Amino acid sequence: MRILITNDDGINAPGLKVLKAIAEEIAGPTGEVWTCAPAFEQSGVGHCISYTHPFMVGKMDDRTFAAEGSPADCVLAALHDAMTAAPPDLVLSGVNRGNNSAENTLYSGTIGAAMEAALQGLPAVALSQYYGPGNRDLEDPFEASAQHGAEVVRRILDNSPAEKEGYRLFFNVNFPPVAAKDVKGIRLAPQGFREGLGFHTQPHLAPSGRRFLWITGGDQQKRKTAADADAAVNLEGYISVTPMRADLTDHSALSTLKGISR
Repeated sequence: MRILITNDDGINAPGLKVLKAIAEEIAGPTGEVWTCAPAFEQSGVGHCISYTHPFMVGKMDDRTFAAEGSPADCVLAALHDAMTAAPPDLVLSGVNRGNNSAENTLYSGTIGAAMEAALQGLPAVALSQYYGPGNRDLEDPFEASAQHGAEVVRRILDNSPAEKEGYRLFFNVNFPPVAAKDVKGIRLAPQGFREGLGFHTQPHLAPSGRRFLWITGGDQQKRKTAADADAAVNLEGYISVTPMRADLTDHSALSTLKGISR
């Protein structure tokens, strides 16, 4: 198997090393793992692409590239420049440092890369490691994802339908904030929503007198969602798997809002 890996934490992020090990296990001894990741951190950029300006891509070795662009840019650079001889069979994004459960999903560059891969017609999985008291002080806070990641990806591949058209499925996987031995299992879960949380701004005055704004957020790590949703099952010790599509249509509202049409 030929696998492309990327992330939004940057080419030197520890989670990317974890993801490479997961990808190598899945690819097997005769497979290939290619890397195209941002040259610097791109957290929070979502599905952004560098549509209005070019970006530089540096070749680090035969199968490793660093791009001065977003995670979605990295997928495009790999598919249409670095890997034109043969496309990947699978795209993996992560392992993100911190959860991409609930509303975090909408801001995540980790998710953005997987979404772009799906739009390009490829199977894609985004992986993120929840941080909390149960793992943040471990020697390896990523040990849950490192030990369980390959199994989760294999189970997704083995159970995913073959799709040839339309908005393809991609998957959002979040590993719980616990040690690997304390992971209780895998749960298929919808994307949740943490009530009362959201990003806001905090002003800062620089020594030059110029005024800047920092984007800040609430304590999203501890806040639960609905009982069966992703963040809730993560906080209960389960790996969440959320199937997604880039189609943002609320299909149920097409029938409930019929009065708009004329």
